Amino acid sequence: MQRYGAMWKNPYSQFAKKELTLNDYLAIDRTVLANERTLLSYVRTSLTLLVIGGTCFKFFDVLWLNILGLVFMAIAVVVALRGWMRYRRMHLLLGAALRHETGTPSHPLEGEVRSDSNEIPEDKETIQKGSTESQSSHRF
Repeated sequence: MQRYGAMWKNPYSQFAKKELTLNDYLAIDRTVLANERTLLSYVRTSLTLLVIGGTCFKFFDVLWLNILGLVFMAIAVVVALRGWMRYRRMHLLLGAALRHETGTPSHPLEGEVRSDSNEIPEDKETIQKGSTESQSSHRF
């Protein structure tokens, strides 16, 4: 075991406290989006099972189809809970990885986005004035 000790080391420890590159930021974004897509697929599957169960339960008077409908609805709840638990676990793991890499569990560019949003005019008159000027310059 001593010989393979370095193999069991955390693979991200060599990058600790280093500045992240653009590829690193994009990889973080891809991971977050993939986690959200997976949650949405669990929700879609759960809703499909719920509709199938509701159809079997509501529109058929046969006992075994009513039972089958209830089973489908119960499975839909289990799938939805499993999807939420998986999403939450991956979200927490991503936060832990970001904390390890950058020292904070939030996205590295979150502060940049907030500082840029302060520069956008908030009042409606400025926004409307800018949009009417651009429209008037394009008239024939």
